[in-house]
Amino acid sequence: MNERHPLLAEIARLTEIEKRVLDTFIHREPVARDITSGPLTVGQRLADRVASFGGSWSFIGLALLAITAWMVVNALIRKPFDPFPYILLNLVLSCVAALQAPVIMMSQNRQASHDRLDAQHDYEVNMKAELEIVALHTKLDELREEKWIELMKLQEKQLELLAKLTRS
Repeated sequence: MNERHPLLAEIARLTEIEKRVLDTFIHREPVARDITSGPLTVGQRLADRVASFGGSWSFIGLALLAITAWMVVNALIRKPFDPFPYILLNLVLSCVAALQAPVIMMSQNRQASHDRLDAQHDYEVNMKAELEIVALHTKLDELREEKWIELMKLQEKQLELLAKLTRS
């Protein structure tokens, strides 16, 4: 008989994360940990600041103010540096958008990576909590069973005493 124990087959099907959580459960170790990736690089901090400012109402307000000022100045001065179709303004706005978009994407990619770590950590903590709850239920069931057996023994003794009293 070379059949494996059903529990071993179940353990073999677990993912690496589940095996790690099960190991922490067996060894009574905490699974919660600090998942911050450490200090941010200058580029990451810059990308976060650009993304934060570039996605704000302040940026929209300043951009509209700058565009309006550009157009008003070019309309009022005698020899405009960027006459009506505002080709230079379009070039400046295109350059800002071309530089701002990848920086914002860098920040979003870093945040998405952090969110994935957060989600994995939450999954591990929830799985460990679930195992702890199951263990507590098992302990409570065992205690209830022990108390039930004690109660049944006590009831048998009481019935024996009652039977003796009724015979007398």
